[in-house]
Amino acid sequence: MTEEKALIKLENVWKIYQLGKVDLEILKGISLEIAPGSFVVILGPSGSGKSTLLHIIGLLDTPTKGKVFLRNQDTSQLSEDELAQIRGRKIGFIFQQFNLLQNLTALENVMIPMVFQGISEKERKNRAEFLLESVGLKERMTHRPFELSGGEQQRIAIARSLSNNPEVIVADEPTGNLDSTTGQKIMETLINLHEKEQKTIIVVTHDPTIADYSEQIINIKDGQLVSNHLTTEKVLWEK
Repeated sequence: MTEEKALIKLENVWKIYQLGKVDLEILKGISLEIAPGSFVVILGPSGSGKSTLLHIIGLLDTPTKGKVFLRNQDTSQLSEDELAQIRGRKIGFIFQQFNLLQNLTALENVMIPMVFQGISEKERKNRAEFLLESVGLKERMTHRPFELSGGEQQRIAIARSLSNNPEVIVADEPTGNLDSTTGQKIMETLINLHEKEQKTIIVVTHDPTIADYSEQIINIKDGQLVSNHLTTEKVLWEK
């Protein structure tokens, strides 16, 4: 894949934390490319650095060394305000802990990211209603998170991640707090977004079975890239 065709490109990315006089190397020289419209799974055991890698890909964190390109733009030298603007417009986030505001309804949680993009209240409400209906929560819009199941909360989080129609959705262990049946439904929701809306989906997991959903599998261990390959196997996509 050439740089021109890559949506996201990491070039010799390191992430190092200083603990007193000790350097803790979380990522060690990671280089990879992600094509637009692809479904990518990042695999690795606990402590391998996969969540840190996802945060750097999603521009939630910056590398200690190396460069991160988004559509050929070097984001490594941008200010936090500039990164926040790109995140708000181009990247949606889904987390293992859902990260919903408990005192707000499902509808209000989905509307929040649109506030920062200057979208009118009427348009925010209409889009949030549409997104919640699209993930099967039409009857749950006025419920607060504590009134809903884990799977329903994660579907709210998916709807929220789509509120600003991002090009990329990054998901950090999105099925980690769910039972296997509910987790599969969440993955099918993400696949549907990928197939019908051509969203680029990047999922971090320690569960190798989720790799069955992917077109690109990235394996990391101890902060290093172990393997990075494309796959044409889409067994679960055909169910």
